[in-house]
Amino acid sequence: MHTAYCANLAHCGIFCRDLEAMKAFYCGVFDMQETDRGQGVTFRFDIVFLSGREEQHHQLALAGGRGLQTPSTVMQLSFKVQCLDHLREARRRALALGATQMRGLNHGNALSIYCLDPEENTVEVYLDTPWYVSQPHGDPLDLDLDDEAIWVQTERLVHSDPSFMPVDEWRRQFVLRGQALKQAAGTAGG
Repeated sequence: MHTAYCANLAHCGIFCRDLEAMKAFYCGVFDMQETDRGQGVTFRFDIVFLSGREEQHHQLALAGGRGLQTPSTVMQLSFKVQCLDHLREARRRALALGATQMRGLNHGNALSIYCLDPEENTVEVYLDTPWYVSQPHGDPLDLDLDDEAIWVQTERLVHSDPSFMPVDEWRRQFVLRGQALKQAAGTAGG
């Protein structure tokens, strides 16, 4: 019996000017380690593979070859954490390793910090909430408040949004939409 088709985004790669500086940043902030490195066979530039998980060879591939004047084309690289203290720790580490433009945003469905890495790629670190509100949504997030104050403020914000629902309800609707799309594609194809 075949399992159902399910593709999961597993890793990404970015072009870099200074592989060692970028490796130091991502290993230092996110506890990643180098798993391999070498010159690509079809991509003729040096590549450093990084992972923070033993079950995943690489989560991030850093590739040389970005020109000194070439701007970043990365919209954002996002890392998920489990609690507010982890957001605070990511902020501390990132700033210590040269991150700039640090800011916090409360998306209602997630609490996030954003910064620029040493090569001006946008990095997000986020924590899911138990709620859904339509996106994009962004209110200021002050991580210097205590956890209780942040959660009370977030719950007040999401309940005032007309699109609010518990995330479990959003997930149920997501599954139903997916089933309807599959059914429609099956009907259209046959």
